[in-house]
Amino acid sequence: MSQFAFITFTSILFLVDPIAVVPAYLAFVRTESPERRKLTARAACVSAAITLLVFASAGDLILKMFGVTLPAFRIAGGFILWLVAMDMLRAKRTTQEGTEELMEGQQKDDVGITPLGIPMLAGPGAMSTVMVLGSQASGPMQKLVVHGSIILTMLISWMLLRIGDRVFTRLGGSGIRVATRIMGLLLAAVAVQFVISGAQDAGIISRAISAIH
Repeated sequence: MSQFAFITFTSILFLVDPIAVVPAYLAFVRTESPERRKLTARAACVSAAITLLVFASAGDLILKMFGVTLPAFRIAGGFILWLVAMDMLRAKRTTQEGTEELMEGQQKDDVGITPLGIPMLAGPGAMSTVMVLGSQASGPMQKLVVHGSIILTMLISWMLLRIGDRVFTRLGGSGIRVATRIMGLLLAAVAVQFVISGAQDAGIISRAISAIH
């Protein structure tokens, strides 16, 4: 249980990667009043939390609706995580923070829900991961862990955005890039584990071993 909780929380936190969102947030709210900045940070984190909670809760229903098995989705999710991790290792966030999102954020008056909350905080990698974690959770306690990890991640995100100026001053652009690369390395390992677990559940690995022998 403790291992599941640790993997769940770290996976969601690293995927959301709130530290890497700070520069974009500061760019979006640079002309706003302190009160308006608070509202923007809260809207972003609340909208991202609701999105991820919905995907975590409705994961089974969504998979059944499209006739997708959990092992297949876990393998697909692993590949998505791998792409996100490779991006992070290059200190980029193109799957969540592309040129279009940045331009939209600079032009919009209200950036809280989109693009800051979705997809910058709750991107495709985070959505697919919480779906996998929510679907594979066995029992109410593990489901509670998934939901609790989402809420805790968003609370951390909210606090980091609220003190975004200080975070950027302390870490600087290079410090944020280093932190993103470290998270990307750990996330790559999680991605590989997702693929291996999905392949084992689907019987692909066991069949491959049998064929070799």
